[in-house]
Amino acid sequence: MTDEPNLLGDHLRARRELLTPAQAGLPVTGVRRVPGLRREEVAMLAGISADYYLRLEQGRDRNPSRSVLESLARVLQLDDDTTAYLIGLADVKPRRARRRRRKETVPPSTVKFLAALALPAFVEGRYLDVLAANPLAAAISPRLVPGANRLRDVFLDPAERELFPDWELATRGLVAGFRQSVGTETDDPRFIELVGELSLASPRFRELWARHDVANRRGATVRFDHPVVGELVLNREKLLVSEAPGLVLAVYHPDPGTDAADKLALLGSAALPPAPARTTTEQDNHA
Repeated sequence: MTDEPNLLGDHLRARRELLTPAQAGLPVTGVRRVPGLRREEVAMLAGISADYYLRLEQGRDRNPSRSVLESLARVLQLDDDTTAYLIGLADVKPRRARRRRRKETVPPSTVKFLAALALPAFVEGRYLDVLAANPLAAAISPRLVPGANRLRDVFLDPAERELFPDWELATRGLVAGFRQSVGTETDDPRFIELVGELSLASPRFRELWARHDVANRRGATVRFDHPVVGELVLNREKLLVSEAPGLVLAVYHPDPGTDAADKLALLGSAALPPAPARTTTEQDNHA
């Protein structure tokens, strides 16, 4: 047996346990002792032997064909993002040594673009660390500043939780995006530290992490309960930073003509630094 993490097997087992026989179109008879589908049922529906599927879950076979993985994805009713993630797990190469902590740097051109935007925006890294942010982002949440981490704040900071009236939905999307972002790089010290901390401190995070949900970090409509302007509904775009793989630029923007646009303008005016006072000479020149 290899000492490598059994990412493929763990993912298959988690997704199998989430799917009920009724969802898979199977009759339910007698008392079932396992959550979700049995291994034998998954194997039957996928057209492979039960022994082969057992080897996949146990990590004794880590190189299934793409056709087998696609059949399993169909049986487990995985969406496109999760299917791509599953197929990627079968391509993991053995690691010879633990990786060093990866340093993430925002390109200077992105920093300039961020400062020029008249919309709330920030850059997040592979592990959802906030690497850069403009003042209007901090006006949305004072936790949207460099050095913060979106997972820590949303799961562990009560003030940040109160900002999201749809917190259950927000946390589910956050963890699914985090798992997709990390991919197979689960030996990075940053990943180990962060998941360990959150698993100990947050039952909600433990619950969601065990599900193995996967989703690309993408745009969505986000509803805030802001302490200054009240309900604030904004569109969120997540754009890849081309010069820095793994980094994403998040931008919030309102629909034109909505009260959200007016509220964002109010926050924007409050976030602007005060204009410098004119000197006597300057006043004379403009007289």
